[in-house]
Amino acid sequence: MNIGEAARASGVSAKMIRHYESIALIRPSHRTEAGYRQYGERDVHVLRFIRRARDLGFSLEQIQQLLSLWDDPARASADVKALAETRIAELDARIAALTDMRTTLLDLSRSCRGDQRPDCPILRGLETQPRDQGKTD
Repeated sequence: MNIGEAARASGVSAKMIRHYESIALIRPSHRTEAGYRQYGERDVHVLRFIRRARDLGFSLEQIQQLLSLWDDPARASADVKALAETRIAELDARIAALTDMRTTLLDLSRSCRGDQRPDCPILRGLETQPRDQGKTD
């Protein structure tokens, strides 16, 4: 199948397929005499694997590791689990950060009357540095 058909079958855009090929995440495609990329069912299966891993937020480096493990019949499932647990820890940290942001914004919003007065606790809150952060961006 051509790149458009592979894109439709896998749910990965043609642009991303070319990118994945350029960074060696997937093997180079076979080419017709006219230079058109050609893909088989195995290629589409790999692209679907990558798409699912991306949907779960794995980095390209992590996906490369997962693909290596997937292709290795002698792999230890502990290696795969370690990658998944690393991703879970990253998600937990992101969820905690988002929860903190939401709580702060909720507190700021509740402290604002939302009327015609110029006094705005939200703006005052944004101009002050959080208590637990001494770093600058």
